[in-house]
Amino acid sequence: MPGSRRPGRSARRDHRPLQIVAVAAVLTGLVLVSLRLLPGSPMESTAASRWGDASTESRSTGSAVDRRSRPTPAPSPTPSLTPLPFADRDLDLDIKGWYAWSVLDRRTGAIIGSDNMAETSTTASLIKSWIVADYLRRAAEDGQTPSDAKLADATRIIRDSDNTRAEQFYNGVGRSASIKRLISLCKLTDSSVAADGGWSRTNLSPRDAARLGNCIADGRAAGPKWTKWLLNEMRLVRGSGDFGIRKAFPAAQQKKIAIKNGWIDRTREQEMHINCLAIGDTWTMGVMVRYPINLGYEYGMKNCQKITEALIGPTT
Repeated sequence: MPGSRRPGRSARRDHRPLQIVAVAAVLTGLVLVSLRLLPGSPMESTAASRWGDASTESRSTGSAVDRRSRPTPAPSPTPSLTPLPFADRDLDLDIKGWYAWSVLDRRTGAIIGSDNMAETSTTASLIKSWIVADYLRRAAEDGQTPSDAKLADATRIIRDSDNTRAEQFYNGVGRSASIKRLISLCKLTDSSVAADGGWSRTNLSPRDAARLGNCIADGRAAGPKWTKWLLNEMRLVRGSGDFGIRKAFPAAQQKKIAIKNGWIDRTREQEMHINCLAIGDTWTMGVMVRYPINLGYEYGMKNCQKITEALIGPTT
């Protein structure tokens, strides 16, 4: 009938917007779920499983992750120091009189030596290494450069053990005041100034002789400007003063070892005092011997070498 409407059509048209909304909601939900599952998405779920994720695989079994069960990386090995060419041995040598020795590891400061390494004897010419070092360091501290003539004198004192020039240098550095500086600067514990104030009767122990060698080697004694020069002069010791510790080493190594020795006959005590100081790349060594005067110089000179050879033995 004209003008009339079929029943129910308007009702169906009224439900269409609801259906569209429902479909849109479903589609929106699917998009959101997809985004949460998509790797790399800003909305990615932190709970989403990832291939190769050990922690996720652990959780899938329902067991907790035990961090203590993870392998601990092996620590890097600590580099070991090359052993010194000396063994810490008790020596029982056929040597008349008194003898003592000491070796200082320049890398660690560790000291080994005979049970009596802290006992003292008079240094004789060994102390000249300090007298020249003290002179050079003080000159540099005062902003002075020794003349060529002074350096030539210093060379004679070290290489040839010239007594006259050593006395002149000793006077110039204040005599016993210089020995007091030695004890303080080089941190000696056993040594003392001579009763008469002379350089030859300075009391030094083998342990402090090794410390003196280290003090020269590390630059404290002569200062940064002159240490290399002094060590080179001590490597060039010649003539009657070239004996003792470095003679125990192969010839090629001897040239690299700096030395200063002392030798004197003490008529008052009727004794010979022979002393040896040596400076290697990684070590310093002091050896001192004292024995009846009638045995002569060479007896002590050879025994400085003999003691060193006994410490260098095959086990080192």
